[in-house]
Amino acid sequence: MNLAEGAALRINQLTAFRRDLHMHPELKYEESRTADKVAAYLAALGIPMVRGLGTTGIVASIHGKDRSAGNPGPAVGIRADMDALPLQEINPFAHASRNEGRMHACGHDGHTTMALGAAELLAANRDFDGTVHLIFQPAEEGGAGARAMMDEGLFEKFPCQAVFALHNWPALPQGQMGVRVGPIMAAARMFEIVVRGRGGHAALPHTTIDPIPVACSIVGQLQTLVSRGTDPLDSAVLTVGSIQSGTSANIIPDEARIQGTCRNLTEASQQFLMDGLRRISSHIAEAHFATAEVSFKPGGYPNTSNHRKEAQFMGEVMRELVGDDKAHTDVLPAMTAEDFGFMLQEVPGAYGWIGNGANGQPGVGLHNPGYDFNDDNLALGARFWNRLARRWFETQAQR
Repeated sequence: MNLAEGAALRINQLTAFRRDLHMHPELKYEESRTADKVAAYLAALGIPMVRGLGTTGIVASIHGKDRSAGNPGPAVGIRADMDALPLQEINPFAHASRNEGRMHACGHDGHTTMALGAAELLAANRDFDGTVHLIFQPAEEGGAGARAMMDEGLFEKFPCQAVFALHNWPALPQGQMGVRVGPIMAAARMFEIVVRGRGGHAALPHTTIDPIPVACSIVGQLQTLVSRGTDPLDSAVLTVGSIQSGTSANIIPDEARIQGTCRNLTEASQQFLMDGLRRISSHIAEAHFATAEVSFKPGGYPNTSNHRKEAQFMGEVMRELVGDDKAHTDVLPAMTAEDFGFMLQEVPGAYGWIGNGANGQPGVGLHNPGYDFNDDNLALGARFWNRLARRWFETQAQR
């Protein structure tokens, strides 16, 4: 790493910025303060931007030598998500969340700040031939902010030949990075099953159609969709996270509601689970003289599937930065979901991981009330993005 690159990073300022975001988390499509802070940081660097894509999203464009908005040359996109989670933080440190019931428990405060660090490095030395579009995205946590920005013309207004993203990964020690060709994150669909019977007095069950045991039977049988219906080498998850029914111990209710999620690495297995949910639910309910209606939350997230050339390129940059022993270029995919998959459906690219452990050990897991982003990643992430962008432009010049 050259000295000029390191000197251009104001680590103390980046750390203070990240911790300020952590103290003031905002939920999906509510990231107004966060967007204002990001915009002010970019403006201080003299970087032009467009605000408001996907409600609160920002796209900042850093033009290389002899390039401009009217003559951008080859363009690469770097995406950072900004939103927080509806979770109560339990950390005792000074920069813990000050917003009740909201928390940066997935490290998006760090992702945003790493991208701003990259902006500093790229803006300080524009000796590259092309344009870097920094995409600050809202609503990754269940709001499909990537899709919202795309629906409002993200890649029409800011064409990219490739797009990349990083997510902190607590299972990797800090200082290590990972990527893979193909699916790295699963597709996700949320479902609800409404079981309807006939309520009545708890002492007279024979006069009712009790939806609760029907719902319990459905939940039990749904587990066979994965354990007996899918190829063990084709990863799939079906989880029931909520069963709600009844108001009193002596009343048999009219209905029961089951909510859950199914996750898959292939479209075929996702369709299999969706079909199976409908089949098992309706037939079990019918066997007990009840009915079951299955619905899926609109949208869902597709697989985050890395393109071969871009994933291999990302891995090469990781090896340059952290060394062969700390760059893992064939990590196992995770069954968590990511809306960056929408972007990869339209533009070639790759999604990688940056280790968020500490002292050589794994860190607190994502979506945990005790989680925090490792600030040692701010410099590493910024330098990674700086190097990736410059290397990418070099590959375009060689074509």
